[in-house]
Amino acid sequence: MGQVKVLDTKLADVKIVTPKVFGDQRGFFTESWSDQDLKAAGILIDFVQDNHSHSGVNVLRGMHYQKGNASQTKLVRVTRGAVYDVILDMRKGSPSFGQWQGFILSESNHRQLLVPKGFAHGFVTLTDDVDFLYKVDTYYTPGADAGIAYDDPDLGIDWPIDIEHAVLSEKDTQHPQFKDAYNDFVYGEI
Repeated sequence: MGQVKVLDTKLADVKIVTPKVFGDQRGFFTESWSDQDLKAAGILIDFVQDNHSHSGVNVLRGMHYQKGNASQTKLVRVTRGAVYDVILDMRKGSPSFGQWQGFILSESNHRQLLVPKGFAHGFVTLTDDVDFLYKVDTYYTPGADAGIAYDDPDLGIDWPIDIEHAVLSEKDTQHPQFKDAYNDFVYGEI
């Protein structure tokens, strides 16, 4: 017990989770996820699925979310390389509604980010050969896919790369601006 450190962020309900890492000349050992440790820290999420993406350098994925009842809480981390991870609070009535925050997640800092339901999420890779893993509390529903433009000028997300050189999927170039995006999230109701 007590193998994780949990820190609040400037966004309501978003947490940085850092497990203890035990290292020596051989390398390191860590419990990357422990249900009992998270519950002891007040994080009462039942995860049902693990996802894994692999990307090269300058890949930008986002800003994604699942609509309605398919909305997902995520616990994300990087096991190889580094990313700049960005989340946006979409929950109407939230003290941080419409605000975004970015975090460096890397294989060396072992940080994990708890992204609650009602947030759009994206990241850009800062190194080559990035392995990005995330736990989710709801199964993926293809028909509930949604997104927000990664380059929405009203949001002004400060990506740490020249986004003109970002590697994007066709889908990620087609998302609407935040003000025009589907949004039925209400703070305290999800």
